[in-house]
Amino acid sequence: MVGQSPLDPRAGRTPVLLEPFVHQVGGHVSVMKYDEHTVCKPLVSQELSFYQSLPLAMRQFTPQYKGIVSVHLKRDNLGNPQLLASPSMQPEGCGRRDGAIDPSLAIWHKCAWAAGGDSALVTWSHSQLSKSFQDSRPGKLLLRPELQYRTDPLLEDRNGNQAERNSSNPWGLRCHRQHLSRLSAKHSENKLHQFLLLENVVSKYKYPCILDLKMGTRQHGDDASEEKKARHIKKCEQSTSASLGVRVCGMQVYQADKGHFLCRDKYYGRKLSAEGFRQTLQQFLCNGNQLRTELLEPIVLRLKALLAVIRRQSSYRFYSSSLLIIYDGQEPKENAAPLDNHLHFQKPNCATSHGTNPSRVDVRMIDFAHTTFKGSKCNHTTYDGPDHGYIFGLENLIKILQNISEGK
Repeated sequence: MVGQSPLDPRAGRTPVLLEPFVHQVGGHVSVMKYDEHTVCKPLVSQELSFYQSLPLAMRQFTPQYKGIVSVHLKRDNLGNPQLLASPSMQPEGCGRRDGAIDPSLAIWHKCAWAAGGDSALVTWSHSQLSKSFQDSRPGKLLLRPELQYRTDPLLEDRNGNQAERNSSNPWGLRCHRQHLSRLSAKHSENKLHQFLLLENVVSKYKYPCILDLKMGTRQHGDDASEEKKARHIKKCEQSTSASLGVRVCGMQVYQADKGHFLCRDKYYGRKLSAEGFRQTLQQFLCNGNQLRTELLEPIVLRLKALLAVIRRQSSYRFYSSSLLIIYDGQEPKENAAPLDNHLHFQKPNCATSHGTNPSRVDVRMIDFAHTTFKGSKCNHTTYDGPDHGYIFGLENLIKILQNISEGK
């Protein structure tokens, strides 16, 4: 079945057009939306091995593995490359209900491909988009006026600071465009690529606020070249990875007072000091009106539960993996409160919310392409005991959040 041509009429169903995943806030590998509850990413054998042998205790802290799908490159009528998933390769229960491709999505892929360099991704106004795209289901999602979706890049000012922009997070589109460019340069349209199908862990949130944290004191895998190893060691030494065992890799937080997401990327995270990291955690919990203190306890409880699980995973090393902290930016009405200007947070300037009902939060580990463990098919080095670098990062993260909760 893997060798079947994507154009084979026996496939029976229309291929699924893969869309950029608009809530990807970090990483360099493109994550794409397959359907409302499923995302996909290029298959890496080491990551597949991890999901296939995942310890039961860790399953609540990782995306659900849904299977493998074959993907191929195809150009539209204008010559723009797009990625199509072959439905004949998808496992049961994953796929669009109608199995059809929305032609109006072509403008999205055209924009993603036609953009210039890294600093000129795509910018559009609603009037520039076709009415068919505006009226389509994906179009309505991407162009919800209250989100003010645009895809301008996270540019820096002359002082190296990233401005707060009225935009969605552009990181996923950047990764998607770069992935399309690499595939179209190296492979023909008939080449089949295998992709992992994974749970979309933010699908249940209306305004998903996401903090992507690179965990551990070491980021290079066992298979890294000496040059790559040295590069990653330097990044760790020059960031909070060395001092705290954790650094910011990306972030989006819904600003209820302005109706858009505030976004940060990995370059912002690399520059942070320990105090800057603490302030960024605080910023992640602020929606422009108030500091969502009711989120702190459930987040800390989830992190402590994860810490207990990681301590029991002997031989596992989660090199270069990330940890997502997620909550819904749509705050409970009873928690709404005006700004309190006597609080002296550098940024943002938020009042404190003391909700009685804990809001729904989630904590998930992702990105296991360099994870190693005893018995892995790709394992070349066997380690003893738990991942102390990861544990160090989790302990510091919990301590900082507890300090924020206590007003320290």
